[in-house]
Amino acid sequence: MKLNIKNYLFALMLSVFIFNGCQDITDEYVGKKPENVKQVNITMVAKSSNNPVFLSAKIGAEAAAKDLTDKHSLLDLSISWRTPLEENPVEQAERIINAVQDGTDAIIVSCSDTDTLTKAINDAVASGIPVMTFDSDAPDSKRFSFYGPNDEKMGRTVFTELAALLNGKGKIAVLGGSLNAPNIKKRMIGVLAEAKNYPDIEIVEVVYHGETAETASAEVLRVNAEHPDLDGWAMVGGWPFFSDYLLNKLEPGKYKIVAVDALPVQLPYIEKGIVNAFLGQPTFRWGEIAVEKVIDKIFLGEEVKENYEMKLIKVTIDNLGGWSRQLRAWGYDGIPDKYILM
Repeated sequence: MKLNIKNYLFALMLSVFIFNGCQDITDEYVGKKPENVKQVNITMVAKSSNNPVFLSAKIGAEAAAKDLTDKHSLLDLSISWRTPLEENPVEQAERIINAVQDGTDAIIVSCSDTDTLTKAINDAVASGIPVMTFDSDAPDSKRFSFYGPNDEKMGRTVFTELAALLNGKGKIAVLGGSLNAPNIKKRMIGVLAEAKNYPDIEIVEVVYHGETAETASAEVLRVNAEHPDLDGWAMVGGWPFFSDYLLNKLEPGKYKIVAVDALPVQLPYIEKGIVNAFLGQPTFRWGEIAVEKVIDKIFLGEEVKENYEMKLIKVTIDNLGGWSRQLRAWGYDGIPDKYILM
């Protein structure tokens, strides 16, 4: 019996030793990448870092980088955010040049100006760096793919949604953003083309402006004051609603307003009845899809199409709750719980 007890104790001690040894090995390797892991850095150059739509794209890119790193044991992916504070195509081009010099593995960019960015993109590609565009394209450049909306169709949709709210007649103004941004130009082409189908809707003014909340808000208030009989606004971007400044400046229901984008900061304008409809862009996916396609091309060797169209989501008071829950699922902060519960 004593011998059996000794054998038992010996076996117990041996099992503890073996377990601890195995645990040491497990602790050493679990969560660590193999020595031959491929380090990949993607440089992201959006239009401006003070625009919430591009900050949401950044969130999407970083989320995709984490997911892909977790998914592929031989990949360690990082995002380098090199976006100017304010929209400046020359500065965008300089940041692309600097990224190439610093040894980036790929670049994703939203183009503020086609001509300026086309040269920068082509130079980067000539240096062996693949470039993908998102949101705003440079179609004549050597970028390998583009992900974003059909901007001309978007512009047409803005106008038709507004026309329906006005029953096909009235006086409106159009908020047109930057004159130089290629995607905004296409949206304006769509708006003005669709307007020809509604002879009883008069466009009293087309407003171009710097794409900041302050500048856009000032233009909205100016036009409203100069045209007291104004019935509505067609906005190819949601710039005036990127702050709460207009929440107490615009009378709910006085104007019919259709605008692009539907980010958390803009949602109170729907709740209060100032904006009738936002055409929400899933801007989180700008970054997410662009990063995924870059990795498909340079890491997985998969075929990547030249164009991937992003679909819009119409957001009104009727689906504000569902859209809010989607935004929170994408990792957005600042969404009131009352919207989530709607």
